Amino acid sequence: MVARNDPRSSERSELSDDDIDRLFHALATATRRDILRRTIEHEQSVSALAADYDMSFAAVQKHIAVLETAGLIVKRAEGRERLVRADPAMIARARALLARYEDLWRARVDRLDALLAEPED
Repeated sequence: MVARNDPRSSERSELSDDDIDRLFHALATATRRDILRRTIEHEQSVSALAADYDMSFAAVQKHIAVLETAGLIVKRAEGRERLVRADPAMIARARALLARYEDLWRARVDRLDALLAEPED
């Protein structure tokens, strides 16, 4: 079995319930969404990320750890720095999950529209 963060894993593979829970938990706060946005644009050090928030360095590290656990970001060491970048494969998997939810709802709305359009006897 290929691990969730293994680069060989397919972005088309299904997310487990635990993966989905971690994903939505990671995206549940504005700070984590902002960190993800910033690391999509370009790789940044943890120190550079922390400098822009009105919280302790340790608090920013915890936010980064939640994003990393969800697979949304990847952290690597370069000398004494820890660099963070978004993982586009996991972002694509999250987008696919949300697209499936959207398809379900659109199908339900279409069925409701068809039911309401039927003439009454």
